[in-house]
Amino acid sequence: MAHFALLADHMTRVAAIDCGTNALRLLIADVDDAGVLTDLMRLMRTVRLGEGVDRTGEFSAAALERTFAVCEEYAAIIESHGVQRSRFVATSASRDVSNRAQFVEGVVARMGIAPEVIEGTEEAGLSYEGATRSLNGVVAPALVVDIGGGSTEFVLGEQSVSVNIGCVRMTERHLHSDPPVATEIAHVRVDLEAAMLRAADSVDLRAAGTLVGVAGTVTTVAARALGLDSYDPKILHGATIEREPLERAIADLVAMSRAERAALPYMHPGRVDVIGGGALVLGAVVEAVGLPRLTVSECDILDGIAYRLAAARA
Repeated sequence: MAHFALLADHMTRVAAIDCGTNALRLLIADVDDAGVLTDLMRLMRTVRLGEGVDRTGEFSAAALERTFAVCEEYAAIIESHGVQRSRFVATSASRDVSNRAQFVEGVVARMGIAPEVIEGTEEAGLSYEGATRSLNGVVAPALVVDIGGGSTEFVLGEQSVSVNIGCVRMTERHLHSDPPVATEIAHVRVDLEAAMLRAADSVDLRAAGTLVGVAGTVTTVAARALGLDSYDPKILHGATIEREPLERAIADLVAMSRAERAALPYMHPGRVDVIGGGALVLGAVVEAVGLPRLTVSECDILDGIAYRLAAARA
């Protein structure tokens, strides 16, 4: 306890929890008085909380059970690290369901933290702050795009929008064959074309000086484009991917079977069945923005939550 009291004089130890449609993620980090963030631990568990939500409008019992089990795991980790401030943010799937109260009560019972079901505009702002603070050489204005399981956030300066397209939602809605067939891919693209028009109503996509992509879809496609033989965050963070190899990687991942994707050395097991849908979302974003390259950020909404937790220290 003395160690943690001393720590508080120099920095803030925070726990940021992000609960999306596909994954439940945890960041424990120290943030010093200058706002420099030092990771202690990053964890991702694929809970697929939003499984079936697009069809049923509610969380299934199985999805809640998977999520609550990870909540118990994370609660023990947070306690063991002497965390001073915590925040649990829930995004796309949690905005859409009829049984949200059951989810909130279950998290509180296991973690002692009330999950905040935030709107897309706040999600976009947190993603922007997290993604850009540690990047160098970004040509302003930067457009940050966060592709999640159920939604995708776009933020450009004061402009932001969240649209209901994501790797899980597109996969569940259209991509039922293994590998996907041309008609299924075409149906996804129809949805994505409409979504890009909705996004462009709120955000001037063509005004971006730099396109910054965050989250697992982007980093997985980037790993493919770079030809990595393992998932390496140090290589991926800040990497610039030209449009031609990016589009080739997207096409490759969409065309693969689940078994072929699972064999890729950089593929997270929880992303195997949905990366095709996510890659198609990324392809639509790249086309709509029109820039010749994409900048990858390994930092995202978790980092944004951590920065704001530290800034709010009394």
